[in-house]
Amino acid sequence: MKKYIFLSAFSVLLMNCNKKTETINPVTTTDSVETPTEPVIDSLGSKTFCYVGATGKDSVFISLDNNLGTFSGKMAYKNHEKDSSKGELSGFKSGDTLKLTYEFASEGTTSKRDIFFIQKGNTLIEGIGNQKDENGRMHYADEKNISYKDGQKLQTVDCKFVSNALK
Repeated sequence: MKKYIFLSAFSVLLMNCNKKTETINPVTTTDSVETPTEPVIDSLGSKTFCYVGATGKDSVFISLDNNLGTFSGKMAYKNHEKDSSKGELSGFKSGDTLKLTYEFASEGTTSKRDIFFIQKGNTLIEGIGNQKDENGRMHYADEKNISYKDGQKLQTVDCKFVSNALK
């Protein structure tokens, strides 16, 4: 009988030695919402960009809102010894070219004209080309013949600086 007790105790011991130990991870629940550590970037909202250019004592100030490729904003030419102009910009982006319409007041009249810019990094370069009048609106005569080589260069700046000039 001692043999049977010894064998059963030995077999229980062997079975316990072959058991795998499992670790149980405790489940924790919290009542608060976890906040992300990365800042949330709004990729769908309107973005505002501001630019300034100067040639001699003449300056140009631009504030542009980009709403998914549709642009609107304000522009002001501040000329030293000539009439200045101030007005609204609207248009769109095609490749790296901003194709805008500038509606402005100067010399007591309201006018409209096309104005194109090539965007290269933080710089806008104004397109120079022949324009023709179509029903009171100046258009580029041939968009393929617009030169950006000698156009005015505008650099990005803080929008607070530009907003003072556009008032």
